[in-house]
Amino acid sequence: MNFEDVCRKVEAELENRWKSADETDRMMRLEKEKKAIMGFEEEVAEYRQLIGQIIKDEGLDHAEYPRWYRSLVEGVFNEIYGLAGLAPWAYDETEEYRKSSSAKLIGDRLYCLIDGVSKLQPQTIGSRRREQLKRALLLATPRERLEDGFHEVYLRNGIRITIYSGERTKEGQDVMVFRKYIMQKLTFEELARLGTIEPEASELFKAMIDIGFNMLFAGPVRSGKTTFMQVWQCSEKTDLEGLAISTDPETPWHILMPDAPLMQLVADGRELENLTKSLLRGDNDYVLLEEMRDAAAYRLALDIISTGTHRSKATVHTSDPVNLPFRMASRICERYGGSLQGVIQQIFSGFGYVVELCSREDNRAAKRLKALWEYCYDGSNDMPSVHLICRYDMAADNWQWKYHMGEDKKRIGRFAPESMKKMEEIMKRLEERNPIMENTVIYPRYYRPQLMENPGRTGL
Repeated sequence: MNFEDVCRKVEAELENRWKSADETDRMMRLEKEKKAIMGFEEEVAEYRQLIGQIIKDEGLDHAEYPRWYRSLVEGVFNEIYGLAGLAPWAYDETEEYRKSSSAKLIGDRLYCLIDGVSKLQPQTIGSRRREQLKRALLLATPRERLEDGFHEVYLRNGIRITIYSGERTKEGQDVMVFRKYIMQKLTFEELARLGTIEPEASELFKAMIDIGFNMLFAGPVRSGKTTFMQVWQCSEKTDLEGLAISTDPETPWHILMPDAPLMQLVADGRELENLTKSLLRGDNDYVLLEEMRDAAAYRLALDIISTGTHRSKATVHTSDPVNLPFRMASRICERYGGSLQGVIQQIFSGFGYVVELCSREDNRAAKRLKALWEYCYDGSNDMPSVHLICRYDMAADNWQWKYHMGEDKKRIGRFAPESMKKMEEIMKRLEERNPIMENTVIYPRYYRPQLMENPGRTGL
């Protein structure tokens, strides 16, 4: 008997047991099936044991199975309740899959990002199984409606699944995009081992965390900004009270920082606007904002740091940190009104640094610290400035540095003098070893009143 026949026979037996069960038993089984689909360990183990027993009772033990599965039982489970041929990638069953951060199912074709390249895999998933898989995933996530053509759901192990189907895609070419985090340890030392940062930068960033600057983590999609913020946050003191706000439950802070009093809220757009007042009345030591992308999120971030809150962090999609304050201020003023210059000044006064991330062009799986930018505001001259502290040399695969420490940073650093001293010493040492030779100070043209009608990009 071939593998497909085994799957059909086992599925038929499970269906017979379902039909013979009473209503209470059916409801219990339905809940267990949903948990098994989402990867809950207890339910997965229970259904694998049940399938194994059926295979044994039916004398199917010697049937062959696809080479991407480790056993017949595992294969049958994944074809009925699991992720079908995607399961080996989702659960890191090979070294290649363990290092792969994303996968795409386009029609019946599976592509996995391996060594920075999307490679077609031998396993295929037919239309019937894809439809079953989509229905099962949405059944386990009641807030998602089947008739919608766009969905985001999460597996038990944190994998994010984005589903495009129906009228949003061409016939037979529905799409599922899978994202997972591949870092085993959320530490700066692990980032250095992976080549994302240079080793000495680990101690620099730890000193910055101890001082407590407000930070932005920027970059395009799949540049590693969320992971970098997780590493940064996981290095914070666990006795500080925090609030994490995200548009989706992507980061499980209760797992990453189980000892920290860190509240987690999921809100976006209008929901975020409705929560803003109550959030600002909170007594949090810091706030985390994941995926800032609209006026409501920008305004909330600004309101938070304007109250004097330190250690706050946010991620944002951008490849232009120099112009980011103008973009944020423009969105805020268009939606809520206010002075564009005044909002820009608040952004430069409130956020200390921008960590900009990228992927190497020759290997998209290799993430790199692209640049470290410092935002400064000179109140006496009413002038913001952007200072390039560090930049990545793609050809040499190393980093160049330029020491600068704004007066506003020195004022914050007075509360942590030892860490401030350490930060300055490391920055000067890095610059001495591999300096940026040219001027790196940018005075944004968009802030000058006479140029507000035509802000351009940047200028000295």
